[in-house]
Amino acid sequence: MPTYPGISSEAFRHPLDRQAEDALRRVPGFDLVASKFVEFLYERPQFVYLMGNSIQVGPRQYASIYQLFRPCVRDLDVTPEPHLFVSQNPQVNSFSLGKEQPTIVLNTGLLDLVSEAELRAVLASELGHIKCGHPVLNMMAIWAMGVASAIGEMTFGLGNLVSSGLIYAFYEWRRKAELSADRAALLVTDDLDTVMESMMKLAGVSGKYATECSLQEFIRQSDNYQDLDRDGLNQVYKFFLYNGGQGTMLSNPFPVERLRYLRDWANSSEYAQIKAGNYKQAVSEGAVEVEADSPSKAAEVEALQRQIEELQREINRKKSE
Repeated sequence: MPTYPGISSEAFRHPLDRQAEDALRRVPGFDLVASKFVEFLYERPQFVYLMGNSIQVGPRQYASIYQLFRPCVRDLDVTPEPHLFVSQNPQVNSFSLGKEQPTIVLNTGLLDLVSEAELRAVLASELGHIKCGHPVLNMMAIWAMGVASAIGEMTFGLGNLVSSGLIYAFYEWRRKAELSADRAALLVTDDLDTVMESMMKLAGVSGKYATECSLQEFIRQSDNYQDLDRDGLNQVYKFFLYNGGQGTMLSNPFPVERLRYLRDWANSSEYAQIKAGNYKQAVSEGAVEVEADSPSKAAEVEALQRQIEELQREINRKKSE
Protein backbone atom coordinates (compact mmCIF):
# COMPACT_ATOMS: atom_id res chain seq x y z
CA MET A 1 0.00 0.00 0.00
CA PRO A 2 1.24 3.56 -0.72
CA THR A 3 2.43 5.80 2.08
CA TYR A 4 2.86 9.58 2.07
CA PRO A 5 5.37 10.74 4.69
CA GLY A 6 5.06 14.40 5.58
CA ILE A 7 2.06 14.98 3.34
CA SER A 8 0.07 18.16 3.90
CA SER A 9 -3.70 18.16 3.85
CA GLU A 10 -3.41 20.85 1.18
CA ALA A 11 -2.00 18.21 -1.15
CA PHE A 12 -5.38 16.49 -1.42
CA ARG A 13 -7.89 18.97 -0.06
CA HIS A 14 -10.69 19.61 -2.53
CA PRO A 15 -10.85 23.23 -3.75
CA LEU A 16 -14.60 23.33 -3.05
CA ASP A 17 -13.82 22.44 0.57
CA ARG A 18 -11.40 25.38 0.82
CA GLN A 19 -13.82 27.80 -0.82
CA ALA A 20 -16.75 26.74 1.36
CA GLU A 21 -14.70 27.08 4.55
CA ASP A 22 -13.43 30.53 3.61
CA ALA A 23 -16.98 31.62 2.78
CA LEU A 24 -18.19 30.22 6.11
CA ARG A 25 -15.59 32.18 8.05
CA ARG A 26 -16.70 35.41 6.38
CA VAL A 27 -20.39 35.04 7.20
CA PRO A 28 -21.57 37.41 9.97
CA GLY A 29 -21.87 35.47 13.21
CA PHE A 30 -19.04 33.00 12.68
CA ASP A 31 -16.71 34.72 15.16
CA LEU A 32 -19.50 34.76 17.75
CA VAL A 33 -20.09 31.04 17.32
CA ALA A 34 -16.37 30.35 17.61
CA SER A 35 -16.07 32.31 20.85
CA LYS A 36 -19.19 30.76 22.41
CA PHE A 37 -18.18 27.29 21.30
CA VAL A 38 -14.86 27.62 23.10
CA GLU A 39 -16.61 29.06 26.14
CA PHE A 40 -19.42 26.54 26.54
CA LEU A 41 -18.37 23.35 24.83
CA TYR A 42 -15.09 21.46 24.94
CA GLU A 43 -14.08 18.22 23.37
CA ARG A 44 -13.31 16.59 26.71
CA PRO A 45 -16.96 15.76 27.59
CA GLN A 46 -17.27 13.97 24.25
CA PHE A 47 -14.19 11.91 25.00
CA VAL A 48 -15.41 11.09 28.50
CA TYR A 49 -18.75 9.95 27.04
CA LEU A 50 -17.06 7.65 24.53
CA MET A 51 -14.80 6.19 27.22
CA GLY A 52 -17.87 5.42 29.30
CA ASN A 53 -20.30 4.26 26.63
CA SER A 54 -18.28 2.73 23.76
CA ILE A 55 -15.47 0.23 23.21
CA GLN A 56 -11.99 1.63 22.66
CA VAL A 57 -10.11 -0.13 19.90
CA GLY A 58 -6.57 -1.29 20.58
CA PRO A 59 -4.13 -4.21 20.28
CA ARG A 60 -6.30 -6.40 22.56
CA GLN A 61 -9.74 -4.99 21.74
CA TYR A 62 -11.07 -5.27 18.19
CA ALA A 63 -7.48 -6.20 17.32
CA SER A 64 -8.16 -6.81 13.62
CA ILE A 65 -9.66 -3.33 13.23
CA TYR A 66 -6.68 -1.85 15.04
CA GLN A 67 -4.32 -3.63 12.65
CA LEU A 68 -6.13 -1.99 9.75
CA PHE A 69 -6.10 1.37 11.48
CA ARG A 70 -2.39 1.67 12.27
CA PRO A 71 -1.16 1.56 8.64
CA CYS A 72 -3.78 4.16 7.63
CA VAL A 73 -2.46 6.51 10.32
CA ARG A 74 1.07 5.95 9.03
CA ASP A 75 0.16 6.32 5.35
CA LEU A 76 -1.45 9.76 5.84
CA ASP A 77 1.17 10.78 8.42
CA VAL A 78 -1.41 11.73 11.04
CA THR A 79 0.05 12.65 14.44
CA PRO A 80 -0.75 12.05 17.19
CA GLU A 81 -2.48 8.75 16.52
CA PRO A 82 -6.22 9.37 17.04
CA HIS A 83 -8.27 7.37 19.51
CA LEU A 84 -10.61 4.85 17.88
CA PHE A 85 -13.94 3.71 19.34
CA VAL A 86 -16.75 1.37 18.31
CA SER A 87 -20.24 2.53 19.30
CA GLN A 88 -23.33 0.30 19.53
CA ASN A 89 -25.46 1.98 16.88
CA PRO A 90 -27.30 0.34 13.95
CA GLN A 91 -26.88 3.40 11.72
CA VAL A 92 -24.29 2.80 8.99
CA ASN A 93 -22.02 5.69 9.90
CA SER A 94 -18.66 6.86 11.21
CA PHE A 95 -17.41 10.24 12.35
CA SER A 96 -14.41 12.05 13.77
CA LEU A 97 -14.12 14.72 16.45
CA GLY A 98 -11.67 16.56 18.65
CA LYS A 99 -8.46 18.50 18.18
CA GLU A 100 -6.31 17.98 21.26
CA GLN A 101 -7.53 14.37 21.42
CA PRO A 102 -8.60 13.51 17.85
CA THR A 103 -11.03 10.61 17.89
CA ILE A 104 -12.77 8.40 15.34
CA VAL A 105 -16.01 6.55 16.06
CA LEU A 106 -17.28 3.57 14.06
CA ASN A 107 -20.88 2.43 14.46
CA THR A 108 -21.58 -1.30 14.73
CA GLY A 109 -24.06 -0.91 11.85
CA LEU A 110 -21.15 0.08 9.62
CA LEU A 111 -18.91 -2.77 10.77
CA ASP A 112 -21.64 -5.31 10.09
CA LEU A 113 -21.93 -4.21 6.45
CA VAL A 114 -18.51 -3.32 5.04
CA SER A 115 -15.66 -5.60 3.99
CA GLU A 116 -12.16 -5.29 5.43
CA ALA A 117 -10.98 -3.32 2.38
CA GLU A 118 -13.99 -1.00 2.60
CA LEU A 119 -13.41 -0.47 6.32
CA ARG A 120 -9.88 0.60 5.48
CA ALA A 121 -11.35 3.18 3.10
CA VAL A 122 -13.70 4.43 5.83
CA LEU A 123 -10.86 4.75 8.34
CA ALA A 124 -8.73 6.63 5.80
CA SER A 125 -11.64 8.95 5.08
CA GLU A 126 -12.04 9.84 8.76
CA LEU A 127 -8.29 10.33 9.08
CA GLY A 128 -8.53 12.65 6.10
CA HIS A 129 -11.09 14.73 8.02
CA ILE A 130 -8.70 14.92 10.97
CA LYS A 131 -5.74 15.76 8.73
CA CYS A 132 -7.72 18.65 7.22
CA GLY A 133 -8.80 19.95 10.64
CA HIS A 134 -12.49 19.31 9.90
CA PRO A 135 -13.63 17.91 13.29
CA VAL A 136 -13.37 21.22 15.16
CA LEU A 137 -15.47 23.09 12.60
CA ASN A 138 -17.86 20.17 12.37
CA MET A 139 -18.44 20.07 16.13
CA MET A 140 -18.88 23.84 16.08
CA ALA A 141 -21.45 23.50 13.30
CA ILE A 142 -23.45 20.84 15.12
CA TRP A 143 -23.46 22.89 18.31
CA ALA A 144 -24.49 26.11 16.54
CA MET A 145 -27.26 24.39 14.61
CA GLY A 146 -28.58 22.75 17.75
CA VAL A 147 -28.63 26.02 19.68
CA ALA A 148 -30.22 27.98 16.83
CA SER A 149 -32.98 25.44 16.21
CA ALA A 150 -33.78 24.46 19.79
CA ILE A 151 -33.62 27.74 21.70
CA GLY A 152 -33.28 30.53 19.15
CA GLU A 153 -32.95 34.11 20.22
CA MET A 154 -32.97 33.42 23.96
CA THR A 155 -29.61 31.60 24.09
CA PHE A 156 -26.13 33.10 23.94
CA GLY A 157 -27.18 35.73 21.42
CA LEU A 158 -27.19 33.17 18.62
CA GLY A 159 -30.81 33.50 17.54
CA ASN A 160 -29.89 35.54 14.46
CA LEU A 161 -27.65 32.83 13.04
CA VAL A 162 -30.28 31.47 10.69
CA SER A 163 -31.16 34.88 9.30
CA SER A 164 -27.46 35.66 8.83
CA GLY A 165 -27.01 32.66 6.57
CA LEU A 166 -24.43 31.09 8.89
CA ILE A 167 -26.32 27.82 9.33
CA TYR A 168 -26.57 27.39 5.57
CA ALA A 169 -22.87 28.17 5.21
CA PHE A 170 -22.08 25.48 7.79
CA TYR A 171 -24.10 22.91 5.87
CA GLU A 172 -22.48 23.91 2.58
CA TRP A 173 -19.03 23.50 4.11
CA ARG A 174 -19.86 20.12 5.70
CA ARG A 175 -20.92 18.74 2.34
CA LYS A 176 -17.80 19.97 0.58
CA ALA A 177 -15.52 18.69 3.36
CA GLU A 178 -16.55 15.13 2.46
CA LEU A 179 -14.93 15.52 -0.94
CA SER A 180 -11.51 15.99 0.67
CA ALA A 181 -12.02 12.98 2.93
CA ASP A 182 -12.94 10.84 -0.09
CA ARG A 183 -9.63 11.77 -1.68
CA ALA A 184 -7.78 10.69 1.45
CA ALA A 185 -9.53 7.31 1.24
CA LEU A 186 -8.40 6.88 -2.35
CA LEU A 187 -4.82 7.82 -1.52
CA VAL A 188 -4.59 5.20 1.23
CA THR A 189 -6.42 2.35 -0.49
CA ASP A 190 -5.09 3.08 -3.99
CA ASP A 191 -8.24 1.33 -5.19
CA LEU A 192 -11.04 3.41 -6.66
CA ASP A 193 -13.51 0.51 -6.77
CA THR A 194 -13.09 -0.16 -3.06
CA VAL A 195 -13.85 3.44 -2.13
CA MET A 196 -16.84 3.50 -4.47
CA GLU A 197 -18.10 0.22 -2.98
CA SER A 198 -18.04 1.81 0.48
CA MET A 199 -20.08 4.74 -0.86
CA MET A 200 -22.59 2.40 -2.44
CA LYS A 201 -23.07 0.61 0.87
CA LEU A 202 -23.68 3.92 2.63
CA ALA A 203 -26.27 4.72 -0.04
CA GLY A 204 -28.46 1.67 0.50
CA VAL A 205 -26.89 -1.78 0.40
CA SER A 206 -28.63 -4.38 2.57
CA GLY A 207 -26.51 -7.03 4.22
CA LYS A 208 -29.10 -9.64 3.30
CA TYR A 209 -29.23 -8.67 -0.39
CA ALA A 210 -25.67 -7.39 -0.86
CA THR A 211 -24.89 -10.01 -3.53
CA GLU A 212 -27.62 -8.51 -5.71
CA CYS A 213 -26.00 -5.05 -5.75
CA SER A 214 -23.64 -4.11 -8.58
CA LEU A 215 -20.99 -1.39 -8.44
CA GLN A 216 -21.15 -0.96 -12.22
CA GLU A 217 -24.90 -0.33 -11.99
CA PHE A 218 -24.28 2.20 -9.23
CA ILE A 219 -21.72 3.97 -11.42
CA ARG A 220 -24.28 4.01 -14.23
CA GLN A 221 -26.80 5.50 -11.80
CA SER A 222 -24.25 8.22 -10.98
CA ASP A 223 -23.89 9.03 -14.68
CA ASN A 224 -27.67 9.13 -15.10
CA TYR A 225 -27.94 11.45 -12.12
CA GLN A 226 -25.57 13.90 -13.80
CA ASP A 227 -27.64 13.70 -16.99
CA LEU A 228 -30.61 15.07 -15.04
CA ASP A 229 -28.88 18.46 -15.12
CA ARG A 230 -29.77 18.81 -18.79
CA ASP A 231 -33.15 19.94 -17.51
CA GLY A 232 -32.69 23.23 -15.66
CA LEU A 233 -35.65 22.50 -13.39
CA ASN A 234 -33.90 19.39 -12.07
CA GLN A 235 -30.96 21.57 -11.04
CA VAL A 236 -33.34 23.69 -9.01
CA TYR A 237 -34.80 20.57 -7.38
CA LYS A 238 -31.31 19.33 -6.47
CA PHE A 239 -30.50 22.69 -4.92
CA PHE A 240 -33.58 22.66 -2.70
CA LEU A 241 -33.18 18.99 -1.76
CA TYR A 242 -29.76 19.81 -0.36
CA ASN A 243 -30.97 22.92 1.42
CA GLY A 244 -34.13 21.97 3.26
CA GLY A 245 -36.59 21.28 0.46
CA GLN A 246 -37.82 18.14 2.26
CA GLY A 247 -37.79 19.66 5.73
CA THR A 248 -34.18 18.97 6.61
CA MET A 249 -30.84 20.10 5.23
CA LEU A 250 -28.32 17.49 4.13
CA SER A 251 -24.88 17.38 5.73
CA ASN A 252 -23.37 14.99 3.15
CA PRO A 253 -23.32 15.11 -0.64
CA PHE A 254 -25.39 12.47 -2.42
CA PRO A 255 -23.21 9.35 -2.80
CA VAL A 256 -23.68 9.36 -6.57
CA GLU A 257 -22.22 12.88 -6.70
CA ARG A 258 -19.27 11.86 -4.55
CA LEU A 259 -18.59 9.12 -7.07
CA ARG A 260 -18.33 11.63 -9.89
CA TYR A 261 -15.94 13.93 -8.04
CA LEU A 262 -13.72 11.06 -6.97
CA ARG A 263 -13.65 9.39 -10.39
CA ASP A 264 -12.57 12.69 -11.94
CA TRP A 265 -9.77 13.09 -9.40
CA ALA A 266 -8.62 9.48 -9.81
CA ASN A 267 -7.96 10.23 -13.48
CA SER A 268 -6.25 13.56 -12.84
CA SER A 269 -2.57 14.48 -13.12
CA GLU A 270 -2.78 15.86 -9.57
CA TYR A 271 -3.55 12.41 -8.18
CA ALA A 272 -0.82 10.84 -10.33
CA GLN A 273 1.72 13.35 -9.03
CA ILE A 274 0.86 12.61 -5.39
CA LYS A 275 1.18 8.88 -6.01
CA ALA A 276 4.59 9.54 -7.56
CA GLY A 277 5.67 11.27 -4.34
CA ASN A 278 5.35 14.84 -5.60
CA TYR A 279 3.10 16.51 -3.05
CA LYS A 280 2.98 19.50 -0.72
CA GLN A 281 4.71 18.84 2.59
CA ALA A 282 3.05 19.65 5.91
CA VAL A 283 4.14 22.69 7.89
CA SER A 284 1.20 23.13 10.25
CA GLU A 285 -1.93 21.05 9.80
CA GLY A 286 -5.51 22.00 10.44
CA ALA A 287 -8.32 23.97 8.92
CA VAL A 288 -8.22 26.49 11.79
CA GLU A 289 -5.39 28.31 10.01
CA VAL A 290 -6.58 29.82 6.73
CA GLU A 291 -3.99 30.97 4.21
CA ALA A 292 -3.98 34.51 2.89
CA ASP A 293 -6.35 35.02 0.00
CA SER A 294 -5.16 35.34 -3.57
CA PRO A 295 -7.31 37.53 -5.87
CA SER A 296 -8.78 34.49 -7.66
CA LYS A 297 -9.46 32.69 -4.41
CA ALA A 298 -11.15 35.76 -2.93
CA ALA A 299 -13.39 35.99 -5.99
CA GLU A 300 -14.41 32.34 -5.64
CA VAL A 301 -15.21 32.83 -1.96
CA GLU A 302 -17.27 35.93 -2.68
CA ALA A 303 -19.21 34.04 -5.35
CA LEU A 304 -20.01 31.28 -2.87
CA GLN A 305 -21.07 33.82 -0.27
CA ARG A 306 -23.48 35.35 -2.77
CA GLN A 307 -24.95 31.90 -3.42
CA ILE A 308 -25.49 31.39 0.32
CA GLU A 309 -27.15 34.81 0.62
CA GLU A 310 -29.40 34.07 -2.37
CA LEU A 311 -30.34 30.75 -0.82
CA GLN A 312 -31.27 32.48 2.43
CA ARG A 313 -33.45 35.02 0.65
CA GLU A 314 -35.21 32.31 -1.36
CA ILE A 315 -35.90 30.16 1.70
CA ASN A 316 -37.22 33.19 3.60
CA ARG A 317 -39.50 33.97 0.65
CA LYS A 318 -40.81 30.39 0.60
CA LYS A 319 -41.51 30.50 4.33
CA SER A 320 -43.53 33.69 3.97
CA GLU A 321 -45.77 32.32 1.20
